[in-house]
Amino acid sequence: VRMEAAGGSSAPAPRLKELCRYQRRESEGSLDLPNLEFEYGDSDSIVAELSELYSYTEEPEFAANRDCFEEDFAIHGRGKKWVELEENEHKSYLMRLLDGLEVINKEKRLKFARAILYLAQGVFDDCYTETEVIHWARYNVFLLYEMGTFGALVELLNMEIDNSQTCSSSLRKPAISLADSTELRVLLNIMYLMVEIIRCEGEDDKPEWSSARDGFRTDLSSPVHNGEPFAVLLFSLINKYCNGYTPHCPVKKVLLLLWKTILFCFGGFEKLQELKVEKRVKLGLPPLLENSIQVTRTLRATSPPATAMDILEQQQKRGRKGRRILVKQDSLDIYCERDEAREEEEEADDGDGAIEGELDALEREALIQDLPSPGLVPERLFFPQCLPWATKVREKDIEDFLEVSRCKFIGFTLGNDTETLVGLPKPIHNSVKILKQHKYVSISEVQAKREEELQKCPVSLLTIFDGLLGYYSRQIALLKIQLAAAPTSKAKTDSINILADLLPEEMPNTVLQSMKLGIDVNRHKEIIVKAISALMLLLLKHLKLNHIYQFEYVSQHLVFANCIPLILKFFNQSIMSYVTAKNSISVLDYPHCVIHELPELTTEVLEAGDHTQFCWRNLFSCINLLRILNKLTKWKHSRIMMLVVFKSAPILKRVLRTKQAMLQLYALKLLKFQTKYLGRQWRKSNMKIMSAIYHKVRHRLNDDWAYGNDIDARPWDFQAEECALRINIEMFNNRRYSLHHNDLEFVPVDNCLQSVLGHHVSLPEDFHYSYELWLEREVFAQPIHWEDLLQPLA
Repeated sequence: VRMEAAGGSSAPAPRLKELCRYQRRESEGSLDLPNLEFEYGDSDSIVAELSELYSYTEEPEFAANRDCFEEDFAIHGRGKKWVELEENEHKSYLMRLLDGLEVINKEKRLKFARAILYLAQGVFDDCYTETEVIHWARYNVFLLYEMGTFGALVELLNMEIDNSQTCSSSLRKPAISLADSTELRVLLNIMYLMVEIIRCEGEDDKPEWSSARDGFRTDLSSPVHNGEPFAVLLFSLINKYCNGYTPHCPVKKVLLLLWKTILFCFGGFEKLQELKVEKRVKLGLPPLLENSIQVTRTLRATSPPATAMDILEQQQKRGRKGRRILVKQDSLDIYCERDEAREEEEEADDGDGAIEGELDALEREALIQDLPSPGLVPERLFFPQCLPWATKVREKDIEDFLEVSRCKFIGFTLGNDTETLVGLPKPIHNSVKILKQHKYVSISEVQAKREEELQKCPVSLLTIFDGLLGYYSRQIALLKIQLAAAPTSKAKTDSINILADLLPEEMPNTVLQSMKLGIDVNRHKEIIVKAISALMLLLLKHLKLNHIYQFEYVSQHLVFANCIPLILKFFNQSIMSYVTAKNSISVLDYPHCVIHELPELTTEVLEAGDHTQFCWRNLFSCINLLRILNKLTKWKHSRIMMLVVFKSAPILKRVLRTKQAMLQLYALKLLKFQTKYLGRQWRKSNMKIMSAIYHKVRHRLNDDWAYGNDIDARPWDFQAEECALRINIEMFNNRRYSLHHNDLEFVPVDNCLQSVLGHHVSLPEDFHYSYELWLEREVFAQPIHWEDLLQPLA
């Protein structure tokens, strides 16, 4: 102003106005984003899951598979097409292909494997629509399983893994390309197609396919190699890949196959809910208060927190108006019943449309949400007029409440006694009664208490673990490294080449080819993150249901491997941009690319993508990672403090800008954990987030999460908490699995002479004939320098 009065340049003022206008547009743009109608489940549709198996650089191999099949089928097919043969003719030809998998010549064996892959891909050259391709793929896959193809594929996979010549040749190359993993990719493609297609039930399934599905699930869970299940074989393959022994391994395909194997064998989220209900009945616990999956689906997304520009604009409007209007938080509790009297009063004060000028951007957006969208599912239009979750109280919450009350009114405590209320006033009696009415006993608490009793009176429980316990400590680092290779806000150099099964032998020469490869690379990384997040979440949930200390064992390995800051680093980017990213080329997706003629590669084709509102796999990955973070930090004060130390609050606050109910729910849960440590000023300036937590997250009656006077919030106990948990885990593992999982490196040394001499040592049969010669050569002929024992070690 002074510069303008003095006749100086006024250029900065228009620039400032333009900057503010740009920021306002960005803010309003973020608020105008619609709700993401996302249906969370175990996986995407079968077409989407099958298309993600292939990279766009593998597109020429579809024709190669077809040529290998037609070359052999022309001789033995009697001039007919595959779809025209009878079932017995299909079986006889499959037997010929299986015999071809046992030939010595590597090139011939690969051709037969490609022919089988073409059958599993749905004999697309004989089909006219994508539906036909999926139909024949299902028929052929069940026929392949019936003929025993999967066992032969497992043997070939073991042979390829142990092929040292391929590994050494790939190590000598300066850059590993798609050609180095041809055999592995063909085998993994067939196995993935078999697992995924048999796993998914179809409407036109034959009656015998149901029994075949159960048999295949049993086969995958049974030992297939060296007495270990198929999932453990895949874990060992990824372990070799991370250690650099198999750098040519197509890690994306292995991760997808491992995830679908675990999902098929153990079951998804609906199966977990059924198992949880059955286990509570078996343990004599009361039934579940609600189905968490159904409750989550009824939640509605909240509006994102207001930005600085929104607050500034609102204050300016209020200043010009000269009066302060009290505005409801409908953007956060939109499903609650409105106060009709207050609405009538506001309408009378504001007159014709004045409310639109007074409400802030969040309120306007919330009012727009009241109108039903044509894309909404009808059953999701109902929103409860109450809190969505039933309240819960832990046994420890009641103990803590009574401890504080006894110290205040009596002057001493009674430990864990929750029944004796002598000397306490009547209101305390009523409070304890209400707390006990909402008491919830989890399966984890019952298992932990049972382990405490068994430690007092140890029993020999010779149970065999699911086959994966001995591999977790080595695989957690692998999952962490793979997750670190996912797309983040900063570019970095990766120690592991995750693009070995993506990069072609010849790098692109044109701009269009470079754009296509760039889209393929981003899509490749997104699929890896999707597979890893889903795999980790499934393992954690199944282990927690199986036994709490198995879950805690894996959780501690994840925490010690810096998984918490790793996930926070992943979310330290524009999640809305990540969720809405269109890293796909629809015309190159399977099965579209094998049915329709491919158009000429142009910029319009590359940028077309799909017309969906968001990317299903990216939103699925984000929700899974937030759920993993919740699993790791729930009721663990030391890990919650890690969230505070790594400044996760602003990161999670940005996650709330993505308007999807389930994503926001788990972000709000993580914010609720740490609100007591963030200070009063943070809570005061984020009241809309506090209100959203109140409306959407489950309440614990004795949990003063919003104030921070919890007796457990003592920082000096955090380390002791982790140590005590680790001791309990080690006692559990030693008592249950020490007989089966002894590690010789950690066995104590026996220094007793009589004990060592008393051990029976098995000797070879021919040792007795050469004993005197050995004694002369190894004992009598060797001088013993006793004085060397007195010399200090160098």
